[in-house]
Amino acid sequence: DAGSSVEEMEFNWDEYLEDTGATAAPHGSFKHVDTSLQNGFAPGMKLEVAVKSDQNTYWVATIITTCGQLLLLRYDGYGEDRKADFWCDILTADLHPIGWCEQNKKILKVPEGIKDKIPDQEEFLQRVLKGACSAPANLLEGLHRGKNPLDLIAPGSRLELQNIRDSLEAWIVNVVENVGGRLKLRYEGLEDSDKFDQWLFYLDPFLHQVGWAAQHGYSLQPPLAIRSLRSEADWQEILKKVKEEEEESSVPTDLFKDKPVIGVHSFSEGMKLEAVDPMAPFVISPATVLKVYNDKYFLIEIDDLRPDRPSSQRYVCHVNSAGIFPVQWSLKNGLHLSPPPGYPGQDFDWADYLKQCGAEAAPQSCFPLLTSDHGFKENMKLEAVNPVDPEEVCIATVTKLKDSYLWLQLEGSKKPVPDCIVSVESMNIFPVGWCETNGYQLRPPRKAIVNKQKKIAVVQPEKQILSSRTVHDGLKNQELNSSDSVVINGKYCCPKIYFNHRCFSGPYLNKGRIAELPQSVGPGNCVLVLKEVLTLLINAAYKPSRVLRELQLDEEAAWHGHGETLKAKYKGKSYRATVEVVRTADRVADFCRKTCIKLECCPNLFGPQMVLDKCSENCSVLTKTKYTHYYGKRKNKRIGRPPGGHSNLEVAMKKPNKRRKRRKHFFVHKKKRSSTSVDNTPAGSPQVSEKKSLSSSPTRSDLSHSLAQDRDKRKRKLRTFSFSDDENKPPSPKDIKMEVAEKLQLDSNPLEWSVADVVRFLKSTDCAPLARIFLDQEIDGQALLLLTLPTVQECMDLKLGPAIKLCHHIERVKLAFYQQFAN
Repeated sequence: DAGSSVEEMEFNWDEYLEDTGATAAPHGSFKHVDTSLQNGFAPGMKLEVAVKSDQNTYWVATIITTCGQLLLLRYDGYGEDRKADFWCDILTADLHPIGWCEQNKKILKVPEGIKDKIPDQEEFLQRVLKGACSAPANLLEGLHRGKNPLDLIAPGSRLELQNIRDSLEAWIVNVVENVGGRLKLRYEGLEDSDKFDQWLFYLDPFLHQVGWAAQHGYSLQPPLAIRSLRSEADWQEILKKVKEEEEESSVPTDLFKDKPVIGVHSFSEGMKLEAVDPMAPFVISPATVLKVYNDKYFLIEIDDLRPDRPSSQRYVCHVNSAGIFPVQWSLKNGLHLSPPPGYPGQDFDWADYLKQCGAEAAPQSCFPLLTSDHGFKENMKLEAVNPVDPEEVCIATVTKLKDSYLWLQLEGSKKPVPDCIVSVESMNIFPVGWCETNGYQLRPPRKAIVNKQKKIAVVQPEKQILSSRTVHDGLKNQELNSSDSVVINGKYCCPKIYFNHRCFSGPYLNKGRIAELPQSVGPGNCVLVLKEVLTLLINAAYKPSRVLRELQLDEEAAWHGHGETLKAKYKGKSYRATVEVVRTADRVADFCRKTCIKLECCPNLFGPQMVLDKCSENCSVLTKTKYTHYYGKRKNKRIGRPPGGHSNLEVAMKKPNKRRKRRKHFFVHKKKRSSTSVDNTPAGSPQVSEKKSLSSSPTRSDLSHSLAQDRDKRKRKLRTFSFSDDENKPPSPKDIKMEVAEKLQLDSNPLEWSVADVVRFLKSTDCAPLARIFLDQEIDGQALLLLTLPTVQECMDLKLGPAIKLCHHIERVKLAFYQQFAN
């Protein structure tokens, strides 16, 4: 085509995945990246936190989840109740390890919100702190406070690197660059030369903190490749200097606590096996165990039968080293085994070769078990290091899978390379977006750009999904930068999002497809992780276009987050819509919950909390029909405390066998009521939860007047209910029959009930699942007494059966109010 040209374009992963029709490898498949994002704090650790309502007192809190320098905490005593969870910034909040208060004569005092739950403070603390794990003191105090442990490996830091080519000797290396845990290393003594630089991930089993060699009986010697560049006296002088500066440039030992543990091997000298050379991982070749150093390390050499071979390909291995296989593994998996150079003929046969060499094959028991449970699939995309030029990180496509190994085709490399063979646990592969997040150049593919008008996506016939929000058109496709997201020290900020497959999936999502989703996504950049989560949900729907329409940004709604364009395909047509996602970690949990409710599924179906056994929403006992009553979409009417000075509660009753008519509204005028609430947020923590609107309440005289009218009506004959023909069939008398409950005795005046009191009452009834609606809409006692059947049906979007049951309990409260408090 004369109108096309080949040029390097600015690369965009979303467009690239759409153009190629491929999917990104799941984030959870890159375990080393997950580990690198941990901040040294772990769920379950305990610490002492200042209570904001009384900054001179502290209380014990447990870490629920972590996200960069943010911690989600829950005061001990709340049990499984999540409503009081709060986020803390390690850098600004008043946080301390367990025992700090006692050492510094500070007061440990139960917060007001749980005072009634803990009658004996000393006994409670002894019980909860027995066997508890305290948060690390060095990460809460001093120079390391609030720092991601990974950031402690700064340029200029020193480490020890084993020589993996021909011996176990180690030498000092300097960190030149740290890219998300991928370190550019330079041998000590070669400060002016980058010829021998290496790139290794910080969790590499051959990389250690300074002092490791001496502790394990290995000598510190420069590798043979550089030894001749300086005299022996120079090397000794360098070593002396390093020891003098050890404290200044050392890296904390606990940084390496997550490194893979090297087990004991059972290889013997002379054994034959199949292997991939890590420096040129393109073919599988016969290899020999050349030397056994000890019970952990052995030396492998790729077989070469040429008498005048130019050089040997050898490297040190351990029992879990990638790229070593038992004899015949290639044949059993239908793969080509490359004969050794100098082997007569092309048809390699292991039996003849072993006989010719007089060697034995390494038994199967020498090799670790391989697994195929890793989440990778053919044609998935990821980012991978070019083994020929480790400076390059390229776009990679999975072209083949065998057990725990991937064949990757690299795109955009300066020099073309064959498909690379890598382990699924390789630390040289990364998820889509890793380079962008860590500010490293990803080698883009070189593609033909054709000067043709781009085709427009087909829009769903029944309703156009494309957003017409022109004010924000410029924001839709912009690249995310540091101002768009809370990026902690240049790292991801969104916590891991779990798919809780046992939870109720609702009417839109296919239960079978939900079960096939990965266990989790992330952690990562908030926008990128949530976009991936929503894309997975859309693809798991019965009708992806319908779910996309449910998620699309309401044009009239206020803009609170980041607009992202999501796509769906259904019956050969393509759809796209702008969906709003949050940009900061503290809003992720609320975003996930609200999205679940929007999709009429269990609020815990996905989110930062993993449901291990029983869902807190008890969703498994509810049928699909019942569940949508409770968590179905609701209209934008709120029946709790409104922000203004009036309440627009509609009290029109339906008349039997007639279409519902528009009725006039009456207004209950309210005076503002000042209320004080206990603030259990720790001192110095960021305000990350949404601020509740100030509540207004009706006066007692107005409310009493309204209730008196309601009491007069009560004396009249009970009215019958009408049912709309288009939605509900009239229930049988058996359905609406209610047994007369025993008389309700109230301990306090419902007029003075808080939202929590109302929720507590409902949870004591058979309408407990509806308590969440009352909590979300902030319905207190005064609002409760104003509720009627039409109001409940319309504003809570409940069908007749659940609405009647709920109103029965509301009537019991009203009756008890008249009898006990009305006079």
